[in-house]
Amino acid sequence: MSKRIFTEEQMNSLLNNQNVLRCSSKSITYSHTFKIDAVRQYIEKGVGAKQIFKEAGFDLEVIGRGLPKECLGRWCRNYKRRGENSLLVEKRGKGNGIDKGRPRLRGLTDAEKIKRLELTVLYLKAENDFLAKLRAGLVE
Repeated sequence: MSKRIFTEEQMNSLLNNQNVLRCSSKSITYSHTFKIDAVRQYIEKGVGAKQIFKEAGFDLEVIGRGLPKECLGRWCRNYKRRGENSLLVEKRGKGNGIDKGRPRLRGLTDAEKIKRLELTVLYLKAENDFLAKLRAGLVE
């Protein structure tokens, strides 16, 4: 993640670009159509990342010279894995439908905490049994 902080003037300039949905002092949210068009140009026509962003009206001195390649790399990976629809929905901060990170324990009742811990113990016992069988050569 970049440590670049956009000034008010830079944010206003970015917001005037039709390819920007939102802009804060730390991040830019690009339009879905720009993402799809950029990925197609990059993959199908072989146009460079910096060239795509320049033609779209972005000042590389403002957004950073490495940002176009970084963004297009991420967008292309998503496009290849999940298709065009993956670029149509903003997923930042939403976990992409997968439980990530440490499980939340705040707000759980004591009974819910006990249930979670019991499930963890069962999982760990099963894992230990599997590893013991693996060491003994019973699992291939």
